[in-house]
Amino acid sequence: MKITILSTAYPLRGGISHFVGLLYKELARNNEVSVITFKRQYPYILFPGKSQLESGDTVEKIPTKILVDSINPLNWIKVGNKIKNDSPDLLIFKYWIPFFAPCFGTVSRIARKNGKTKVLTICDNVIPHEKKPGDTATTKYFFKYVDYFVLLSKKVQADLLKLKPGAKNKILPHPIYSNFGGPVAKKEARKYLSLPEDEKLILFFGFIRDYKGLDVLLEAVKMLKSKPDIKLIIAGEYYSNKTKYDNIINALELQNQLYLFTDFIPTSEVKFYFSACDAVILPYRNATQSGIVQIAMNFHKPVIATNVGGLAEVISNNSTGFIVKKESPQDLAIAIENFYGQNKEEQFISNIIKETDKYSWSKFTEGLFDLINS
Repeated sequence: MKITILSTAYPLRGGISHFVGLLYKELARNNEVSVITFKRQYPYILFPGKSQLESGDTVEKIPTKILVDSINPLNWIKVGNKIKNDSPDLLIFKYWIPFFAPCFGTVSRIARKNGKTKVLTICDNVIPHEKKPGDTATTKYFFKYVDYFVLLSKKVQADLLKLKPGAKNKILPHPIYSNFGGPVAKKEARKYLSLPEDEKLILFFGFIRDYKGLDVLLEAVKMLKSKPDIKLIIAGEYYSNKTKYDNIINALELQNQLYLFTDFIPTSEVKFYFSACDAVILPYRNATQSGIVQIAMNFHKPVIATNVGGLAEVISNNSTGFIVKKESPQDLAIAIENFYGQNKEEQFISNIIKETDKYSWSKFTEGLFDLINS
């Protein structure tokens, strides 16, 4: 097939870009694939991070056409006409927030006018984690011009069918993020990050946003003070109010139980954080799915997560990790204590290795084509 992907992609940074890069590589094995990305993804006034671009020589690069301006309707028309004239068999969008819906909807509406191009969107979310007025209307506008929906969890499927009953859709679990390389020996990773070799280390990884429940996790860490050898690594850039979390840390007197790495983590260093820890923790208040779980799986790391969204669909409780009640510091603390007290690490790792094949990119693209051909 001739396929065009329009999404955040290299040289832009972040999980969506990594996803698209891996999808491109898998699709390009047997198809003619081009990728279109943003020359302006967000206006800087709306972007909470320090940079929207990847950096470093170890970033895995894919060929992209840098064409789209997310806030310029004249640009959307131009890009839509370009795709219409190129006449791909399939136009794929990666969709996660309604901010992009007007752009994606306009491009899709125009591209489909050639009578050939079908549109598929891969939805991380349908209802955003942080809701705003107008989200539903703009999402419906985009979805009006979509032929097929790939959804990463049952929660997202339910949200889709509320907005577009009868939509042609298929749930495909998020594939493994294999672009960060393989595991590093734990001792070597801790040495690289200047972390002690003999402590028990749990990892909270990713952009720090309020819906991810870091404040709840900090309360749980307070409850573990009787076990001073259990420490928490916080690795990720603040996308929420940093002062709020600094105040919580100070109020709970947690300075000696935390290792803070709160700048953006370059792609080349991700392997050290996951390799250094014993387990990964996701104390989310709400979620649909999480790419962090699939990074953890790539490094064979157990995950302790709250029972929200689709997390329990990919984390098998007491097999590849623990699932606990959301917004319960006590349950998080008990799960961490049980992980170490019951010596679960080796058992969980063995079970994770057995699970990895079903989250391959080849299975994901096979399911994608099954949807189109059904």
